[in-house]
Amino acid sequence: MTDEAFAQADPEWLKLVGEARNWLAGPLGQLLLEEERRLLEEELARFFGGYLVSFGPGAEGPPKAGQIQHNVRLGAPMPGVQIVCEEQSWPLGEHAADVVVLQHGLDYSLSPHGLLREAARSVRPGGHLLVLGIHPWSAWGVRRLFAQDGLARARCIAPNRVGDWLSLLGFALEKRRFGCYRPPLASLAWQMRLRRMESWGNAWHLPGAGFYLLVARKLVVGLRPLRQSRRESMGKLLPMPVAKISRRDVDN
Repeated sequence: MTDEAFAQADPEWLKLVGEARNWLAGPLGQLLLEEERRLLEEELARFFGGYLVSFGPGAEGPPKAGQIQHNVRLGAPMPGVQIVCEEQSWPLGEHAADVVVLQHGLDYSLSPHGLLREAARSVRPGGHLLVLGIHPWSAWGVRRLFAQDGLARARCIAPNRVGDWLSLLGFALEKRRFGCYRPPLASLAWQMRLRRMESWGNAWHLPGAGFYLLVARKLVVGLRPLRQSRRESMGKLLPMPVAKISRRDVDN
């Protein structure tokens, strides 16, 4: 992290990411990240390849993925970021990553469409893009409307809308997962008392989860369904002449 990197970065974006990072470092943000980490590591455990790229405002290190050789974190010039870049200008070649993780990157973005497009460009055909965001139709989404902290700056884009964007970018949505069913209460004692809500929500797929996790696979470019081979004409069927027999001929 250098002074030059700070000077080149968009000051509005730096302010937004800084507010998000401060909120995620607090008790409510840590609660959310703890539940996200559990689901995220479950999903990443089934992927393998050369590179995993993660992007988001949090201060935590890259998510664990034991079967992927290299784990790289991109983002604003802040502690914990390995490669500094703008949100719409990643220093990666096309199709460079096997897996890309956007953890609240869309929630705290000046241009969610542009960020998602840049992430999609970096995923190889057949690779995966994982998107985590705060669910707008939850107690967490409602709290955002009255919050005075970094949560108030979150976009809280609906998962169905993000799924539509992914489809337009050539991705097939494989899975939707949800978590953090506890309401955003600052009291640690109440959080411990309501901990069972997580198991109940996961078991019964209850609505109102605080975050969503979308797992999408990039379709292989150029594949087309095979056309049926054209059948050769077998010629026309012609009616055969049939002798006419009258009733008079039969009686004789």
